[in-house]
This record gives sequence, C-alpha cells and structure tokens, in this order.
Amino acid sequence: MGEVVIRWQGAPQSFLLLLNNHHYHHCSTWKTNFSCIKLFKVGTTAPRRSRFSYSSTKSMMASSTPAPAKKVLVPIANGTEPMEAVITVDVLRRGGADVTVASVEKQLRVQACHGLTLIADSLISDCSDSVFDLVALPGGMPGATNLKNCAALEGIVKKQAADGRLYAAVCASPAVALASWGLLKGLKATCYPSFMDQLQSCGAIPVESRVQHDGIVVTSRGPGTTMEFALALVEKLSGKETAEQVSGPMVMRTNDGDEHTIKEFNKMAWTANNTPQVLVPIANGTEEMEAVMIIDILRRAKANVVVASVEDQLEVIASRKVKLEADILLHEAAKLSYDLIVLPGGLGGAQAFAKSEELVNLLRRQQESNRLYGAVCASPALVLEPHGLLKGKKATAFPAMCDKLSDQSEIGNRVVVDGNLITSRGPGTSMEFALGIVEKLFGRDKALELAKVMLFTQP
Repeated sequence: MGEVVIRWQGAPQSFLLLLNNHHYHHCSTWKTNFSCIKLFKVGTTAPRRSRFSYSSTKSMMASSTPAPAKKVLVPIANGTEPMEAVITVDVLRRGGADVTVASVEKQLRVQACHGLTLIADSLISDCSDSVFDLVALPGGMPGATNLKNCAALEGIVKKQAADGRLYAAVCASPAVALASWGLLKGLKATCYPSFMDQLQSCGAIPVESRVQHDGIVVTSRGPGTTMEFALALVEKLSGKETAEQVSGPMVMRTNDGDEHTIKEFNKMAWTANNTPQVLVPIANGTEEMEAVMIIDILRRAKANVVVASVEDQLEVIASRKVKLEADILLHEAAKLSYDLIVLPGGLGGAQAFAKSEELVNLLRRQQESNRLYGAVCASPALVLEPHGLLKGKKATAFPAMCDKLSDQSEIGNRVVVDGNLITSRGPGTSMEFALGIVEKLFGRDKALELAKVMLFTQP
C-alpha cells in the first residue's frame, strides 16, 4: 500500500475526485487500498468547481479505473423506422454504452420512414474491423430489407454470432434480416406480427412476447415495444441496476401494453380545417426520443407536420447526440399558421426554445387565438411557465421540474389536457402524449388503432 497526497480547494463534503480520468462526485468518504491519504486545503475561497492534484508512491489501483464503455452498433438505412432506431440509441447511451450509428447507404444521411431524416455517425464500411459488445437492428420497411441486403452488415452480425456476442433486432428485422441470415435457427424469437410466418419458415421458434431473450439474441415486436427492448439490452450489457437507473427518470409505464389515458379539464373539441397543420420545433439538446415519437406518430395519423430548427442550420445534435435534420428553419416556419404547436423536451432544447423570441411569439399568438399548443418533459416548466403560457391551466412536466409550475395540482398525471393545451412528463410518456394528441384531433378510435399497429397496446 502507498501514500496518496491530495491537494484540493473547496468544501470537503463536495470536492470532486478525479482518479485515472474517472469522476467521483460529492465524495464525503473514499474507500481505498492505500494506507494513507493526506488532504491539504489550498486557499480559503471555494471555486466554482473543486480542484485538486495528487501524487502517490504507488500507482493507482486498477479498481479505481472505470470499466470501459460497452461498444454498440446500430445500423440504419433508408426506410428504417425512426422511433425504433432513435429510442434504441438514446436508451443505450443513457446506459453508458458507446453507440455507433452506422449508415448502410452510400452516405451518412438516411431517409427514414415518415419523412424523418437521420444522420449517421459513420458508414457501415468503416465498422467492419471493429468489435462490438452488441449489434442491434431497428426495423421498418423497406429499412429491414435494406439492412438484410447489406453484405458488410451481414458479415458483422454473423461474426458477432460466431464469437458469442450479443445481437438483437426489433420489428421486421428479426425475420427479414436475422432469420434470413440463418441466425435464429432453433431459437425463440419474436417480431412484427405480419412477419411471424417468415420467422418460422427460417427455422426460428416464433413467440408473441413483447421482448424475447434466447441466449445471446434479443428480439422485439415494433415501435411500441422498443423502449422495453432497449432497456432489456441495457440490462444485458450492464446489469439490472443500471437498467433501473436508466428507466426511472424516463417515467416508464407500470403496465406495458395498456391503453393510453389522458386527464382532461375544460373539455373542448379540437378542430382543424382539413389536414391538421402541426409545428414541431427542434434544437440542439432536444430530447430525440420525444421529438421523433411526436413527429412519427402524428405523421402516421396523417397530420401535416413541419419540423423546424431553432438553430441557424437544419441539422441539430439532440440530447443523446443523435443527429436529426429539420425540414425548414424556424424563421421560415414562422411565416405559416398552425393548428397545433408542440414542443419536445430535453434540457438544452427547452432552454433554446425559451431563448427564441420568434418561437415564444408564435406560442403567444397561438394561445391568444385559442389555437392548440403543447409541450412535454422540460418544456412546460422552462418554456411555457416562465412566459405565462400556463396561466390558469392544469399541466404536468418532467418530475424534477414540476416545482417550477405555479399550479402543481395535476402533475402526477402522465398526460394532461386543459382546453387547448396538452402537456406530459418525459420520454416514457411521449408515446401516450402523441396518442393523446391524435385522440383529440382524430378521435379515440384512431388513436387506439395506431397504438395497436405500433404494438404499444396488445394487438
């Protein structure tokens, strides 16, 4: 055992310990194998961030080095289901994984389903020599077919299986890609209902589980099961405790497969002339799951959704570093009129929205004309509340931000509608939030139909 000398400044109960490039925040005690630790306070004024240096007569023990992040590959293609791709990437990154989003096309920009544009981190050809702890395929058609037809990806996944490492797929991809490559023979697997026969014909044992594990393979059914699927992958990679730490702040449902519900006050009909015109702003730091679920589901319902960047370019880097491309810039979008303006959350994105005078003015005009508006996660608290857009309204928000709401009487509800306003809590409530919008614009039957198609509820 050796001696460690740490020189630090700041309050002893909250200094930041940096060992072998690993951060231990707010340490009041430090369990170590070193025989002696000497603390020397530097100065008397605490800085913004505690600082220290250390020296040791022996090298730091290996146990102080954090485990390397699990490496994950998520391939995407033209026609990929964006909810499945983005939810998988987002949740795995929340779980600490080093996720590479790789395009199987000739370019990084991918035209996903429902008019959404995703921008990959790399091309699949650049990933062939890398070793991954997990390869996870999103679905969507023709995305699953495009993944299947990519020889480089097929080689990567077959090597993954041969080496005994984890691989996974959701929606059409278990049948269209994995099964057709011979990687599900004799294994229990699930997929989107209309592809179940293909699973069986390729030698898999089809089951109707929302998420199915069999050895090193995990499969799932569709957009509405993808959050469960992604959390199952976090658990496989990093353990149950990590999966629970990820799921808690996401505000997950208690009973997967249940119908969505909304709590409504001051009930009014939501009407639009012909096709509803919807504006969804996005910014750097927007929560990508929330944005993509709102856009995807409303477009499935046949609303005309305009995705507008509040930045000075179309491409934004969302909260978990997923790259999204807007349709137009906000200053162009502001020239049009909308039946509904709906804000995704994410701390950085909500802060950007709140600072956008153009967006705030749009929202004020929307409220003053009694047109529809809504927000989820951080945005009710950081955008609507400080600009007086929740005055006299019942609302909810991300749990940790509900103390910023002036009326907190209904914050425990997952989706709250008050007249022309709809609010919700977080990523785990965003599908319900979007379905609540569909219900108000198109009727509950339409919302339930979409929920079943997406496998959010049991088919």
